[in-house]
Amino acid sequence: MPTRRRFFTQAFISSLVIGGGLSGCSTDPGSVGNKGRKKADPADLPAVIATWKTEAAVTKAAETLQQTGSALDAVEAGARVEEADPKNMTVGYGGLPDRDGFVTLDACIMDHQGRAGSVTFLQDIMHPVSVARKVMETTPHVILSGDGALQFALENGFERINLLTPEAEAAWKKWLETEQYKPVVNIERHDTIGLLAIDKNGNISGACTTSGMAYKMHGRVGDSPIIGAGLFVDNEVGGAVGTGLGELVLKTLGSFLIVEFMRQGKSPQEACEAAIQRIIDKYPEVRKEEIQVGFVAIDKTGATGAAAILPGFQYTLHQRGKLTTADNLPGVMK
Repeated sequence: MPTRRRFFTQAFISSLVIGGGLSGCSTDPGSVGNKGRKKADPADLPAVIATWKTEAAVTKAAETLQQTGSALDAVEAGARVEEADPKNMTVGYGGLPDRDGFVTLDACIMDHQGRAGSVTFLQDIMHPVSVARKVMETTPHVILSGDGALQFALENGFERINLLTPEAEAAWKKWLETEQYKPVVNIERHDTIGLLAIDKNGNISGACTTSGMAYKMHGRVGDSPIIGAGLFVDNEVGGAVGTGLGELVLKTLGSFLIVEFMRQGKSPQEACEAAIQRIIDKYPEVRKEEIQVGFVAIDKTGATGAAAILPGFQYTLHQRGKLTTADNLPGVMK
């Protein structure tokens, strides 16, 4: 059965450079090269990239970016598509519950000004990414959690609903027969969705949303809502988002690390690969078990990159007016 963070069990790093058709990677002469930066090709802006095969979300984000010109609006709109889809059992409505049968959601958002908002352990609200944006724009805080996040959402007009669909409830009851947790990597409709968007002026925003690891302990929070782990944006450099086994992303601050690698001169592709290699080097268990972590990144020029521990990672890109999905990318771990 598809468990949300099961996919993270097989971390793979996909060596993908999105240039030309999958535009913007380090092999593209118009993008960031191996050891230096080139000026952005105006044709590469605007752009949207997201983890996994999320064409509907990326299309919505690209349409929103075209309509409003705002990368922040774009990533929120794209995330909301997956949050409202009951067939996606790793995000929002229809997400698989924790071991006690509760659907708990995490999300964050960050804009080109360095502002950030996040909610963790949020229940009964379909669109945690929008609550996170409200936290960012209307409070002095970055993170609200649990009952406090729910109270804030209700006070700001969000509707309370039952997020546990019959399909997710049936899967949970089946799991209760053995109560065995064994994530499966790269399953369809797998995991966290993370989106990055860059507007025509080179301003970057990002969002990340998830219902977390299926059948997790009640109260568990992963990397997705943590700024610097699941998502990080520095408008001087670029942005990155992660997906997979959140505990490993948390312990290495993967998205922040990728942005810092890009600051040092690495291309988005090289930075993603280096962050995955950091996980492989620091945590030997990755070599013994099927654990998946994947990242996508974009820099100020519109160059993009992606990588994962194990083969099978996917990403979706809208750039130069084209929607492209990369399937079954190779992993970094040999």
